Amino acid sequence: MNSETGGERKDMDTPSPSQENAQSSDLRTLTSLYSNYLWTRISNSTFITKISSFSRQFGRARSRRQKLCLPLPLPSKSLDTSLILTEASRIVDVLEDVFEHIFSNMHNVQKNLQYWQDKAEGSNVQKAYFMLFERGPRALIGETVEFVRNFIAEDSSFQILCHSASGFISERVAVLDGLRRALATFLAQVYMVIDKQREGMMTDPQKSLPSLLVTINGFFLELELSIAQLHVSMSQVARHQKPRKMTQYWVRYTCGAIGLSVCSLWVVRHSRLVGSPDIDNWIREAKESTTSFLTEHVEQPLLSIRDELFETFRKRHRGVMEADEVQLTANSLHRMLVAFCEQANGQTFPENATDQELLELVMGRYEKEMMHPIKSVVVGGELPRAMLIQVQKLKLDIETAMLELNQILKANEINFAILAALPAFVIVFLLMMLARSWIMQDKGAEGRGRIARRQRRLLIVEIEKRIMRYQSCMDLGQAQEAQYSLGLVLYTLDRLYRAVEGHAKLTGEWSCLRQDIIDLAKPDLHTTYKLTITSRMERVYDCLIPSLKQ
Repeated sequence: MNSETGGERKDMDTPSPSQENAQSSDLRTLTSLYSNYLWTRISNSTFITKISSFSRQFGRARSRRQKLCLPLPLPSKSLDTSLILTEASRIVDVLEDVFEHIFSNMHNVQKNLQYWQDKAEGSNVQKAYFMLFERGPRALIGETVEFVRNFIAEDSSFQILCHSASGFISERVAVLDGLRRALATFLAQVYMVIDKQREGMMTDPQKSLPSLLVTINGFFLELELSIAQLHVSMSQVARHQKPRKMTQYWVRYTCGAIGLSVCSLWVVRHSRLVGSPDIDNWIREAKESTTSFLTEHVEQPLLSIRDELFETFRKRHRGVMEADEVQLTANSLHRMLVAFCEQANGQTFPENATDQELLELVMGRYEKEMMHPIKSVVVGGELPRAMLIQVQKLKLDIETAMLELNQILKANEINFAILAALPAFVIVFLLMMLARSWIMQDKGAEGRGRIARRQRRLLIVEIEKRIMRYQSCMDLGQAQEAQYSLGLVLYTLDRLYRAVEGHAKLTGEWSCLRQDIIDLAKPDLHTTYKLTITSRMERVYDCLIPSLKQ
């Protein structure tokens, strides 16, 4: 009896093939329903539309690049053999789109929040200037009228204006900070629940995926509630964005438009339209000046360099001849010295006797003869010959000095020609630098150069600070603050992920660097190991090490 009952229970516990197909069909239907429901809520959500206005207003001229954000903590081969492969892949795509959307909106919120925080840190004069001149002409008129009214009624009109500016800025900081907190918390909650269920998604995706979608839907309801509270208590989110560039610099643009109008009228006054030849004459003179400058400082120096090169080779033979002439003069002087010394002293001197030794004997004889100059000249002394030798020696010294000077000038002829063309080279170099700076405009942390490297390293510093903040909140048992800190960590990692991807792929470091960034995003990884990773990243990867040019 018991055996029969046990057999019946076993038959009841073992599903038939038709039941398995029905369960799989129900699971696929449920999964598809939740994925469609989640994506529809995200796409049609009211607060998402409000937040996305930041993206439209700050990125209208920028096309959306197909670039992945920080990867989800999903196993790479978790759903290869599942019966619900298509629907599971669709869910993963939905989650990636959710993360991409949240990261993008967090970035826009962060840019606006940073703007208002910078304004809040400014002086009272800067705040007053903002209220009057950086909010458009209508705000200028309204604030001016209010300022005059307060000045007539009270003596502290400037303080009232500063107090109004502080309240205006503080309100926007509070709204955007609350919005960032809500988005960061939602981001951390979703990331943590995906990280906790990653093993279940690998072993039993049919059971894990529906519960994951239900949990994410609950987080989404909490996010909508937080945004709704901000919306009800502190008006629309779109009002708290930073002013557009046109609004911030409307005074400059207005002055520029007025100046351009005045210049236009002046140009028309001196143009052919009113019968004036002034502009034509100026253009002709400018053309002639430019042609003259190019001819004198570019063309002629280059031609001079060419001519000097040919002249250098042509005069080389002439320089040899000049050196031979100097040598002949030196040989003649040496023979005269030897003959004079032999006759005066009555002895024979060797051929290798130096001119200096012989000149000393000549000078001694010369001084002796100068004691009786008339006798030396009349009777037949050696004074005339000694004077002739001195003249010959002076001639030799002059010729030697002139030869050396000529050689120095010849050696620097090309340098003098290049120096004449230096102004043209400086102008060309400045134009090239301006063109390079215009082409390679600043792209933030994703750009090239020292500024971009510094910004990427500052992102790592921010990651370390927020990791420490997250660990501190966990130690104190502040779960909500810990989720907020983790969301900021994920956001900063996403900015770093986007900034280094292109550079690391060029150097072949992307696979290792990508894994390090993913490890830093793991909530359960020990803080000490995370700090070790950040320290290694700053020392090893080429796109993060300091620039060699200081």
